[in-house]
Amino acid sequence: MGHLAKEKTKLLNRLKRLRGQIDAIERAVEADVECVRVLQQATSCRGALDGFIAEVIEDHIREHVIDPSKSRNDPHSQAADDLIDIVHAYLT
Repeated sequence: MGHLAKEKTKLLNRLKRLRGQIDAIERAVEADVECVRVLQQATSCRGALDGFIAEVIEDHIREHVIDPSKSRNDPHSQAADDLIDIVHAYLT
């Protein structure tokens, strides 16, 4: 993943938050917290993971699919932007 430093930092921060969420779920299970609260935490974690996946897909499209020498009005660039919007709509 040869992403720019800014994108890499953003992705690593997301992963650190995910790790914290998973640790919280583990603590809740160990403490016999009620099922509803554990499920709420797990669902939040799943949403965060979906957001991470969407970001990686978007970064991949922008880094490896879109030709940076083409204008934003290029049909392929517009199609890539549309694909990114679809990914975010389904995953976030």
